[in-house]
Amino acid sequence: MSKVKTSFFCQNCGTSYAKWQGQCNACKEWNTIAEEIIQKQDKVAWKSEPTPSNRAPKPLKITEIDSTQEIRMDTTDAELNRVLGGGIVPGSLTLLGGEPGIGKSTLLLQISLKLPYKTLYVSGEESQKQIKMRAERITPSSDNCYILTETKTQNIFKQIEAIEPEIVIIDSIQTLHTDYIESTAGSISQIRETTAELIKFAKESNIPVILIGHITKDGNIAGPKILEHMVDTVLQFEGDRNHVYRILRSLKNRFGSTAEIGIYEMLGSGLREVSNPSEILISHKDEELSGTAIATTLEGMRPLMIEIQSLVSTAVYGTPQRSTTGYNAKRLNMILAVLEKRAGFRLGAKDVFLNVTGGISVDDPAIDLAVVAAILSSNEDIPVNKEFCFAGEVGLSGEIRPVNRVDQRIQEAEKLGFSTIFVSKYNKIALKNPGIKIELVAKIEDVASMLFG
Repeated sequence: MSKVKTSFFCQNCGTSYAKWQGQCNACKEWNTIAEEIIQKQDKVAWKSEPTPSNRAPKPLKITEIDSTQEIRMDTTDAELNRVLGGGIVPGSLTLLGGEPGIGKSTLLLQISLKLPYKTLYVSGEESQKQIKMRAERITPSSDNCYILTETKTQNIFKQIEAIEPEIVIIDSIQTLHTDYIESTAGSISQIRETTAELIKFAKESNIPVILIGHITKDGNIAGPKILEHMVDTVLQFEGDRNHVYRILRSLKNRFGSTAEIGIYEMLGSGLREVSNPSEILISHKDEELSGTAIATTLEGMRPLMIEIQSLVSTAVYGTPQRSTTGYNAKRLNMILAVLEKRAGFRLGAKDVFLNVTGGISVDDPAIDLAVVAAILSSNEDIPVNKEFCFAGEVGLSGEIRPVNRVDQRIQEAEKLGFSTIFVSKYNKIALKNPGIKIELVAKIEDVASMLFG
């Protein structure tokens, strides 16, 4: 039996200290440091019998290493496959985080019921009857899915040895605890230790593990930052609970790109994959309204058409309001300054509100031109033709700068039936005979004169 050891950990960022103090030196939070027992007894490996992976590795020349691509496990979910880079890699550890009630458990339960592989779904938050009720609402029952309600890692590993699953899902890592650490479940040391045990299990058995992680009020995954460093993939499930749409985004991926996103629609029967995101991001209306413009943006390799809405009105109070939803507020102020200084539009005494529809946030500078069109449309109270779309970055001198992968943006606009797209005249367009009219513009004044005469 080892001697009991304790240490002090910040419950916000995970920094350890030799003694208690009021403020954490790393994250500057007050009263977040608590004492935890970090060692209770000697550890025993999750599996006692020797495996080939337990042997000491030998160095190899880089030319001798097998470079054949790892066979991935198809999740039967096109959106999740896209975000993961083609499927689940055997032996990998994936962490899925998101707001409470956003649909993390629903997504993974739905996938585990459809997987052609034997899956063990371990829940530390719900009973088996609760999970069964949700499963019946989502999809017909599956013979490949096993449900276990357990929080102790030693018991989980015993059931894994008995069932021999091909995929393990843990809901959630904050509810697990191990006998080797005395502190409560969800504490810094418990999260770190249980994750380390699951990593050892995944790498030695070549069985992939998917973890659900809670997040803090700041939107970060709860627990020590080292948790995100330890796992292979970190996924973020985003969206507004007031909207039915959810976005699955990759924050870290050792086996693929972090630029891809997956889009889902939350229904009473579970999450529906949205293969054409533009259908949810553009409102379908008969009459033309001022203050709206369509932008082409890119998320990873996927082109999206999004609707920008703007409202410009005379300021009632002394200081004009500048409010944005889904768009960078500082960039909006920059664009308003450019319109005032370079194009002569008097917006300094007016309130400006900007919204990206669908509840998503966009950082692509290529939507600047659509933002300009929406603001001027609302200011002049003249609607922009609903068959027009925009792809251009606005510079500080009022010029329209070229954007990357413009050919892909033009093809997406053409596919969705737009008649005209406004792009920078400095863009090099390789498309031959596109079925959409391409308006080349150099300055903001050019766009304003074409749209509003």
